[in-house]
Amino acid sequence: MNILGISAGFHDAGIALINDGEIVFAGHAERYSKHKHDSKLNEQIIADALVNSNFYPDTIAYYERPWVKKSRQLYAGQYKDFFKGLSVRQMVKDVSMGTDLHKLPIKTYNHHQSHAAAGFQTSPFGSACVVVIDAIGEWDTVSIWHAWYERGEAKYRRVWRQSYPHSIGLLYSAFTKAVGLKPLDEEYILMGMAGWGDGVKSLQYHHLKNWLLDNEFDLTFKHNFHIGLPNNNLMKEFKSDVNIARVAQQLAEELIGNVMRKARQLVPSSNLVYMGGVALNCLANRNLGDYFENIWVMPNPGDCGSSLGAAALAYKRQLNWQDAYLGYNIPGPYPVNGLINELITNKIVGVASGRAEFGPRALGNRSLLADPRGADIKDRVNNIKRRQQFRPFAPVILEEYANEYFEMPKGFATSPYMQTVAKCRFPEKFPAIVHVDGTSRVQTVGKNCTSGIRQLLERWVVWTGCPMLLNTSLNIRGEPMVNTREDADRFEQLYGVRVLS
Repeated sequence: MNILGISAGFHDAGIALINDGEIVFAGHAERYSKHKHDSKLNEQIIADALVNSNFYPDTIAYYERPWVKKSRQLYAGQYKDFFKGLSVRQMVKDVSMGTDLHKLPIKTYNHHQSHAAAGFQTSPFGSACVVVIDAIGEWDTVSIWHAWYERGEAKYRRVWRQSYPHSIGLLYSAFTKAVGLKPLDEEYILMGMAGWGDGVKSLQYHHLKNWLLDNEFDLTFKHNFHIGLPNNNLMKEFKSDVNIARVAQQLAEELIGNVMRKARQLVPSSNLVYMGGVALNCLANRNLGDYFENIWVMPNPGDCGSSLGAAALAYKRQLNWQDAYLGYNIPGPYPVNGLINELITNKIVGVASGRAEFGPRALGNRSLLADPRGADIKDRVNNIKRRQQFRPFAPVILEEYANEYFEMPKGFATSPYMQTVAKCRFPEKFPAIVHVDGTSRVQTVGKNCTSGIRQLLERWVVWTGCPMLLNTSLNIRGEPMVNTREDADRFEQLYGVRVLS
């Protein structure tokens, strides 16, 4: 069964192509259009998926039910959104390049179930508790599922849900907007800001919760945060944006914890699959091991990843998940020797090699890499990327060294997709990858990794005795990650940093 999964129409459009359970391609539309968080499909991504495969899909699977979403938009007074937008068939026709792609059967699925399937059907579990937390789907904002396989087919039973307008994701986005950042885009910056905030006084925090929450255990809120935080002098008590960020993170972690506690009680499994955009909050994820023993966060848990989830629901069976290197391919061997030379000479180098990562985080194939030991490295890399100086960077480390250098949280013996943070045991030795709160968003690289980043780290540790590098996404400010060699050339010209392929 050949299935083209699609997520498009709101933000972060993407597609996934599967052939009898093999994930042939999965990628982000934005990396072809160069428009960050692009909601639209384009001919280039469709062509890349179809031309480089040896088959044509026989079914299209769409990640949500459009008319159910329209009903919520009408309820929310989003009349412009209600009356705009193409049908799924027209959406496909516009990018089908003269083919009959738009004439294929189209199946639509529940938004949160697509999230759930993208996680469960790529996980190693035969059964699991699946938690989905995002800003908003059609109506659901939080859902808890029991998932299992029955005669080889994936089965899902939703055991609890919370609906719009009560939303942890929208609450966090409202705080993002309150400190002058862009909601549904820069929540990750708010998370980084939180580490700089002062401790929150218990009385202030109690007042804040009383102002915002109706019942925190049922996740019912007193306001619709879709339109932002209501005006209130209480926010002035926190005195600075970093303190607001800290209290937002603390509140989000408490609410997520309530969801996980409820999920553990409702589903008889110690296996957790966690999906939805809120699952990208790696600072909150460090607490997941308090509730579950085994944890799987698919590396693209947001809406783009649900293109794979929709395809998985149409396929019905477990997918053959290997890793996240599923996008556009820059052919040729990974340039290990050249990267080593640049790192030793200049301390910083870019790499664009092999297949692009499926997900928002660079994992070694579209990365800006640096020696993590230099005192000036963090500032240099932030300057190259035109970022705020308070922003942290992640380490990529050989898996077998992870526990020697980091206190990995419960449930995360490894972290191949940067899903959690961990305390660095030697922060003074690696200032470039340790945040102000002492944590690092760790990427571990196992011996079975198909990216050349494994060979690079093996060579690097022999040369230097250091088993890790700083790893951040290779992108021009305001644009998505580098995709093609031409994108890499532009990066070199603009920023004066070599990018090897």
